[in-house]
Amino acid sequence: MDWQLAIWVIILPAISFALISLFGRKMKAMLAAQIAVTAISASFVFSLIIAFNYFFNSFPPGEPYESIIAVKWNWLNFNESLYIDIGILIDPISVMMLLVITLISSLVHIYSIAYMLNDEGFTRYFGFLSLFSFSMLGLVVAVNIFQMYIFWELVGLSSYLLIGHYYYKTSAVSAAKKAFIVTRFADLGFLIGILLLSYYTQSFDFEVITDINQQAYFENAGITFLGLSTLTWALILVFIGGAGKSAMFPLHIWLPDAMEGPTPVSALIHAATMVVAGIYLIARMFLVYYNIAPDALMIVAFIGAFTSLFAALIACTQDDIKRVLAYSTMSQLGYMMLALGISGEANGHLGYTASMFHLFTHAMFKALLFLGAGAVIHSVHSNLMKDMGGLRKYMPLTGFTFLVACLAISGIPPFAGFFSKDEILAAAYMSNPFYYYVELLVAGLTAFYMFRLYFKIFWNDGKIYNTKIHEAPSLMTIPLIILAVLSIITGFIPFGEYVTYNGEILETDFHLNIILSSVFVAMLGIFIAHRLYKNKRDMSLNTSFLYSIIENKFYVDKLYLFVTRAIIFKKVSAPLAWFDRHIVDGSMNGIARLTNRISEIIKVSQSGQLQQYLLVFISGAFVLLLIIIYITQ
Repeated sequence: MDWQLAIWVIILPAISFALISLFGRKMKAMLAAQIAVTAISASFVFSLIIAFNYFFNSFPPGEPYESIIAVKWNWLNFNESLYIDIGILIDPISVMMLLVITLISSLVHIYSIAYMLNDEGFTRYFGFLSLFSFSMLGLVVAVNIFQMYIFWELVGLSSYLLIGHYYYKTSAVSAAKKAFIVTRFADLGFLIGILLLSYYTQSFDFEVITDINQQAYFENAGITFLGLSTLTWALILVFIGGAGKSAMFPLHIWLPDAMEGPTPVSALIHAATMVVAGIYLIARMFLVYYNIAPDALMIVAFIGAFTSLFAALIACTQDDIKRVLAYSTMSQLGYMMLALGISGEANGHLGYTASMFHLFTHAMFKALLFLGAGAVIHSVHSNLMKDMGGLRKYMPLTGFTFLVACLAISGIPPFAGFFSKDEILAAAYMSNPFYYYVELLVAGLTAFYMFRLYFKIFWNDGKIYNTKIHEAPSLMTIPLIILAVLSIITGFIPFGEYVTYNGEILETDFHLNIILSSVFVAMLGIFIAHRLYKNKRDMSLNTSFLYSIIENKFYVDKLYLFVTRAIIFKKVSAPLAWFDRHIVDGSMNGIARLTNRISEIIKVSQSGQLQQYLLVFISGAFVLLLIIIYITQ
C-alpha cells in the first residue's frame, strides 16, 4: 500500500481551515460547513483504508505489528546526530487514534450544522473546528517528540479559540484564558522534559528514544536530585505536560470551565482531541517509562487513581449537566492513566492495552453523552438539571441513546464500557489490589452519578415547560444513533489482537470474580440513583457538611484563587510591579526628564536666528580680547 495516503488524512482539514479562514467572509455560511464536513469525512474514509491495510494486509498472521514511516522530511539540522524531521508515523496506536479522531470529528461536524445554525459565528466556528481536527491528527502521527510538541501547542490554541467562541460572554473569555494559561504551565514542564531527553539521546525521534537497544544513551543520566536520575525527572516533566492536557489533579481546574464553549466542541475535546492527548503521550513514551524510569510510572499510576476518585465524587454533586460530564471525563481519564502506570510483567502488560481500549470505547459513549446533552440544551435552553425532568416523553430518541451511553460508561454488559473498564480492573487486581478497590469504588460512583443525571433529566416528572419541547433535528439525531450503535458493538473488538505495548498479540481472559464485583457495584449505584432521583422527591443529602465540601470541588479552585490573588498578586507581583514602576521605570523616566531639562537649557543656542548667533560671536570675541589684554599686561 502507498502509505502516503496518510498525508491526505492530515492535510484535508488544514485545507478546509485555510479556505474558510481566507474566504469565509465571502462564502455562504452553509458552504463553509460543507467544506469542513467533506474534508473531515474524506479523512475518515482514508483512515479506514489505512487501518484495514495496516491491520489485515501488511503483516503475516501472528507476526507483531511494526512501525511504518509513511513520509519524512528533514526540517532542522543542529549537528550530524541531532535534527528535527517532519513526518507521519503509522503504528497500532496512531492508526487507532486516526480512526477515533476522524470518526468523532466527522459526527461532531455534521451535528454542529443543526446545533450552530443560527449562530452569528457559524463560519468561524467551522474554520476553527477544522483547525482543531488538523492539530490533533498531526499530533498522533508525529515521528518525533518535537513535532508532537508543535501540534500539541496547536491543539491548545484550537481549544482556546473554540472554548472562547462566545467571546462576548465574560465567562467564556475567562474559561478560554484559564484553559490556555493552566496548560501553558504544564507545557513548560513538557518542553523542559523534551530538552533533557534530547540532550541525553541526541535525538528527538521516537524510534531512537523508545528503542530498548538504544537506551544505553541514558546510562549517563546519573543521580541528581532526591535520589532520582535526570531521566526520571525528565519523564516526570513530560508527564506534567500530559497531566495538564488530560486534566489530571491538580492541573484539572480548566476542564469544567471549558464547558463555556459550544456543546459539540465539548464533545470533541472530551472524546477525541485535547484531553486524550495526554494519555496518548504517555502511551507513546511507555517503553521509556517502563524500561528506564519506573519511578515516574508509579507517579503516573497514583495521579491517575487519585484523579479518578476525586473527579467521580465531585460529579455526584454538580447540577450543570455539562459539568457532570466534564468531571466524568476526568474520572475516566484517570482510569486510563492508572492503567498505563500499572502496566507491567505482573499483569502481562494488560494495563497498556486496557488503557488504549478504554480510550477507544470511551470516545464513543462520551461523545454520545455530550451530543445528547447538547440536544437537551438545544431544546430546553438551559444547562441545569433543576430546569429539566420528564424529557423522555418529549425527546424519546435522545432519551434512549442517552440511556445507552449511561449504561456503557457504567460498565453494564454487553455495552462497550463493560469490556474496556473490566480489563483495567483486571490489570489493577493483578498489579496492585489497592488500586483495584479504589477503581471498583469509582465504578460504583460512576454508575450513580450518570444515572442521577439520566433520571433527573428524563424522568423526575412534574416539570412544567414554558417553551415547546421537541426532538432534535435529524442532523443531530443521526450522529446520536450512530454513536449509540458504536457504544454497544465496539466492546466486542478483540483489542488485544491489534493494540499492545510491543505490537504482539495479547490474549485476554474473562475474570469472573472481577466481572461480578464490577457489575454488582454498578448496579448498586444505579439502584441508589433510581431510589433518590427517578421520582420528583429528592432525597439527596445536599444540606450536609460533606456534601457542601464536595459540591464546592474540595475548594481547590478557591485555593488556587487565594494563592494567585492573596500571595502571588499581592505579595509577589505587587512589590515587583512597584519596583518596576518606581525604580526601573522611575530611573529611566528620571534620565529622560534630566535629558529634556538639559535640552531645554541648551536649545536656546540652537535657535536658528542669525542675529543671536552674531551677538554670541561678537560677545565671545570681546571676551577673548579682554582675556588676551589681561594676560599680556
